[in-house]
Order: sequence, then C-alpha cells, then structure tokens
Amino acid sequence: MSIKGRIYIAGPDVFLPNAVKIGEEYKKICRKYDFLGLYPLDNENNFGSKEIFKGNKTRIDQADIVAANINSFRGDTMDDGTAWEIGYAYATKKPIFCYTNDNRSLIERLGAIDTEGNFVEDFNKPVNLMIAEAATEIVCGSFEDCIKAIARRYG
Repeated sequence: MSIKGRIYIAGPDVFLPNAVKIGEEYKKICRKYDFLGLYPLDNENNFGSKEIFKGNKTRIDQADIVAANINSFRGDTMDDGTAWEIGYAYATKKPIFCYTNDNRSLIERLGAIDTEGNFVEDFNKPVNLMIAEAATEIVCGSFEDCIKAIARRYG
C-alpha cells in the first residue's frame, strides 16, 4: 500500500480504559483511506512524563497532518493536552483537522456565563477561538468522518 501521508491522532482517547483497542481501530481507519496513523500509545517509552512528552512531540514531528478529538473531556471543554498538541502542530505548519460530536458554539453549549461565573466567548465556534482558528477544518462527526475530510482534501 502506498500511503498519502502520516496522521498524528491527538485526543483524550488515550485515557479511556480501552485506549489500545481504540488506537488500533483508528489506525485501521487511517489505512482504509491510505494514510498511516501515528497513535500516542505507540511510543515505546510511555513510562515517565518526559518520555511521553518527547514521544508525542516526535510523533507530531513525523506526521504530515494532525487529526484531533476536540470533544469535551473532564469538564466543559476539550482536553488540555490535545490543545497543546494542536498548538504545536500549528506552530510547525501542519494541517490540523479537528472533530467533535457537538458543533454548537461555546455560548450555545455553556450559556453566556459558565458554572464558575466567567464570561463565555461568543465567536460562533465549538471551541476556544485559538483552537478554531488554528484548525484547517472542524468536522462534526466521528474520527472516521475526520479522516474522510482529510482524504477529500489530500487524497
């Protein structure tokens, strides 16, 4: 199989009880569209925080594209580690495709004021404007829907 590119798979899925199985499924989906999926848990040295950090950064460096899960995780907004990965990918000029199962704007989801009494930004985006503006595209749907969008653009 000839691959069209390498996709770094960013998101909080690595914290789920079946994270390894999810990673295998995501990599199969990438292969289905002729891409090679790079999953964070594929790093050989996933033992200490420095090793995990360096391994994930290296995988992003090796990737041509990033597919990022921006669904809410541990609260009202996306995972902060995924936000860092998106920022790093943007700084290294990689295309970033984000996916979410809820594309309502933050203000539609959270209201004008959040549960801690803070104002919620109103830019009609499903995530903070810094993530939304860094994204090449935000896909409403599943991981596979995101990979389909990448294949349409880079296939």
